[in-house]
Amino acid sequence: MADFNWNDLRFFLAVARAGTLTTAAQRLRADHTTVSRRITALEDALRVTLFERRPSGFTLTPQGERLKQTAEVMESAALLAQGMVADGDLALAGAVRIGAPDGFGSCFLAPRIGSLCERHPELEVQLVAMPRVFSLSRREADIAISLSCPQEGRLFARKLTDYRLGLYGTAAYLDARPAIRSRGDLRGHSFIGYIDDLIFAPELDYVETIGEVAPRIKSSSLVAQLKATLAGAGLCMLPAFIAAGEPDLVPVLAAEVTITRSFWLIVHEDLRSLARISMTADYIADLVRREQALFLPPATL
Repeated sequence: MADFNWNDLRFFLAVARAGTLTTAAQRLRADHTTVSRRITALEDALRVTLFERRPSGFTLTPQGERLKQTAEVMESAALLAQGMVADGDLALAGAVRIGAPDGFGSCFLAPRIGSLCERHPELEVQLVAMPRVFSLSRREADIAISLSCPQEGRLFARKLTDYRLGLYGTAAYLDARPAIRSRGDLRGHSFIGYIDDLIFAPELDYVETIGEVAPRIKSSSLVAQLKATLAGAGLCMLPAFIAAGEPDLVPVLAAEVTITRSFWLIVHEDLRSLARISMTADYIADLVRREQALFLPPATL
């Protein structure tokens, strides 16, 4: 045990969560050779094999699974200590990774996140805007924006806002086709939606709420759906906060075809006390609060 290096546990956890040296190295901002060397050193010091090396990646052995539980407890204690004693200025330095659905992340948060970095020059914001669920327990993000409130895990969640979705198309598309006065008129129109088996959250499975429609253009990305709609490819269910920024879009059957969903902000309990995390979370919540009318236009409040 004389050769045991506590710091090697950071590398161990990164590989355990990522499953590959390359991904772990990227998250640690190290090269994969260094990560491999630190894992080997840890195994040598403990005199156990922690991972099964396979072509597809690294899998924990039973000894590795036991160590992971202890290492995560140590990680939690270290993060708690950092949050309690770190100097205020230093605490606002470093990286914060935000995982968000692509629509919220790309269309709402990305244009507004710059002012946060201007206030805190030592802060690095990593915005991962993708159509997926982010695992905070595996440290895929420090802050996650979700469509639902988590029901388990050591997670702190707060509701950001409800938001409305409606049916939209371009004026050019609508002018070139028969008028739509009721749901029955939607038959025969082109629709854009999600790929069924790639819908990452049940809240996005809302085609049946529109009526008897079958999207012919599908994408896992809401931003891609938006671009196709703007190009005149068809009608699409879009959040009001996105449609509001596109003057070419026209609402269709606004009073009849509308649904409401929610955004939740989630932070792991281990990270909640870190100043850079709590401050970034508060910044996002304040942005949403100040621009509430984008998410729930006055007519629907």
